[in-house]
Amino acid sequence: MRMAGVYSFNGGTEAVSRLYPDLLVEVNEVIKLVNASACKTKESTEKTMPGRMLYSPRALNNEFKLAFGARGWVSVRVSCEYPTTHYLEGYAPRRQNRGAFREMDFVKNKLGIEVQFGKYAFMVYNVCAKMTIFHKLGFIEHGVEIVPVKDFADEMSTGVSYFEQFVWDLESRGVSNIDIPVMVIGIDA
Repeated sequence: MRMAGVYSFNGGTEAVSRLYPDLLVEVNEVIKLVNASACKTKESTEKTMPGRMLYSPRALNNEFKLAFGARGWVSVRVSCEYPTTHYLEGYAPRRQNRGAFREMDFVKNKLGIEVQFGKYAFMVYNVCAKMTIFHKLGFIEHGVEIVPVKDFADEMSTGVSYFEQFVWDLESRGVSNIDIPVMVIGIDA
């Protein structure tokens, strides 16, 4: 695979380049190492492209997990204890929220990485909520979000979001005072 685009959210590209040059080299190595063609294993059952072979997000994520893991990157999982103090009087939940958690794909030396081949909402959540939460909890200082560019997303199931759309949304949204610096990388096969 290869990098096809880079977007600096809240000065993320500059911060990551300056503070984590060695880790950025590893990120580039991992992207180049992932063999996308070996992940074109999903046969479409969608009306618009029946029988067409598509890239499997699950297979791609697994390749990234193996490559980052081999370089000492680890996932970080935190348990969620949801408050019950906000329920209205007389309401009792039918089930307890046991086992809830949040997880960051890869962390090393306070740099957090998310690889996302899913719907648009997950990309926005990663950068605008999850990375902020993991920063507040002390696990990361800066982030990298790796997403497909449109040409690559077009070779996956419908509904997969892409770099160009994500950048437009982030630019239109603007930066909040709680946002951390994030480097957004668009990749292509």
